[in-house]
Amino acid sequence: MRAFKKRQITAVFLVCSLLLLLMTPQLQSFYYLQEKQRFTVGQPLEIPLKLPPVLQKAIDVYIRDGERLLALEGQNNQGARYLLGVNAPVGVEPGKVSLELKLFGVIPLKKINVDVLPDIQLIPGGHSIGVLLRTEGVMVIGYSPVLNRQNEACFPARQADVRIGDVILEVNGIKVLSDDQVGRIIAETRHPEKGITLKISREGKILQRVVYPQFCEDTKTYRIGLFVRDNAGGVGTLTFFDPRTKKFGALGHVITDSETNQKLNIRQGKILAVSVESIQKGESGSPGEKIGIFLEDTEFGSIEKNETCGIYGTMHQDLTNEHYSYPLPIGFSNQLRTGKAEILTVVKGQQIRKYEIQIEKILFGKRDGKNMIIRITDPELLQITGGIVQGMSGSPIIQDGRIVGAVTHVFVNDPPRGYGVFIENMLFEAGLLDSSKQILGFAPRDLFTYGVKILELLEEPKNIGQLPEIVNIKLRFALNIAYNVGKNFSLNIFF
Repeated sequence: MRAFKKRQITAVFLVCSLLLLLMTPQLQSFYYLQEKQRFTVGQPLEIPLKLPPVLQKAIDVYIRDGERLLALEGQNNQGARYLLGVNAPVGVEPGKVSLELKLFGVIPLKKINVDVLPDIQLIPGGHSIGVLLRTEGVMVIGYSPVLNRQNEACFPARQADVRIGDVILEVNGIKVLSDDQVGRIIAETRHPEKGITLKISREGKILQRVVYPQFCEDTKTYRIGLFVRDNAGGVGTLTFFDPRTKKFGALGHVITDSETNQKLNIRQGKILAVSVESIQKGESGSPGEKIGIFLEDTEFGSIEKNETCGIYGTMHQDLTNEHYSYPLPIGFSNQLRTGKAEILTVVKGQQIRKYEIQIEKILFGKRDGKNMIIRITDPELLQITGGIVQGMSGSPIIQDGRIVGAVTHVFVNDPPRGYGVFIENMLFEAGLLDSSKQILGFAPRDLFTYGVKILELLEEPKNIGQLPEIVNIKLRFALNIAYNVGKNFSLNIFF
């Protein structure tokens, strides 16, 4: 009996020890290691594992596919392997790479697929912007009773199955561009008894509905009993500007109709400069807001897309940021870490300021613009705004010298906290990131771009004027990468 109890105690001890071991940050980092990793050309493929150095050196990383896309310092890539955390290879061409981690070079641990994406350098935003949109067609946002000749309230459109959230594209074959135009066509109808035909868009489907207008005794015109809207506007924050393609991204989330919460399909849109005049401070249960005024004759960009993770378009002029005179690299989700970061935003006038935040949690696999939980920690910003406020969405998040995301949502009951979106999700939607197409205005012979990469390898500030007058093995290695990439992509240069 005593021996049996001893075995029980030993078993419980071993189970508890195993559970405690599994709860350590080191093993959790291995468990949560994403099987899909992304890096850009020029970046080392560093696997984000928080393992002790001794254990890292016991893990071999085998390059199973895509050897030609990588450069390993001092060796041929064919059938190459390297030690985790020792001499990670650098991507030299866009494409896909397959890696396999093995303990002591024998025990399989994990397989990882890597996208090596074209290099991209972005000017961070932080600018307050005014957003003005014209929708494709007009959106139904409500019903309005029509008082007919029998003095009865009726709803002709609702009776014909026209629903809130529908977008009216045509009336009697005439393409509609504004709410005024719809009202005018209906009011001027000559044969109401024949009905009017509406071409509508509903949840991606095109439908037709025949509505019979009723003469309204109040307005003395024919009506169908709808409230419609053809535009939207508001204040937000610019996230990034690509100086090569002139493309921009902002907001970090989709623009929806305030009444129906439906995504707006835009026909045209523009962004204007905004001056922030005051802040309505946020409190628990009541989100705050930036109060801004649109500045006249300051249109500096056209909006072309309204997507899940932001709005995108083309700038009419180059954009500058007083805090960054040079573009910054991007950081992918696998390079993101919990801890300190900063955001750029405006709380007074048009002056962009840096403020400290904390990235509390990273949420992989979400497509709704809620990829990380962030907390405002900067005392000055908390004093002014109380936390995240409306109009702050789109504020770029910068960590370790990289643009990693943008602010998107506030926790209504906890204003200092909210969500952020991965920058890569915005870039994919904008059409600036595509591993199958070598885009992004990729210029492998651009001395500035590779100057920055060289400086990163040398652990020096990203200022091309401070390039040390030394030529060591790292510098020669970086220059060799630049040469090889330039040679392989000589037809892909953008000027």
